[in-house]
Amino acid sequence: MFYNTDFHENRAHVHVGKRGTEDLCKIWLEPSVEVAKQGDLTDAQVREVLKIAVEYRERLLHQWNLFKSGKTIRVIKVKK
Repeated sequence: MFYNTDFHENRAHVHVGKRGTEDLCKIWLEPSVEVAKQGDLTDAQVREVLKIAVEYRERLLHQWNLFKSGKTIRVIKVKK
């Protein structure tokens, strides 16, 4: 997910978390996919999230660019 406050950040990223948690994991999408903050995720969950972020990086970056330009963004359904 993206937050309204993310609008002022220039480096593309996405927030990921478990249902019911508030301390989300932050994943940088550029220049490469990497963890900015682990949040409430376990090490194994972070590895899974990173794998998914790498696979879906181009789609996530496209959504980030739409978000930054004030356009409507869509949910990306991830297949495991």
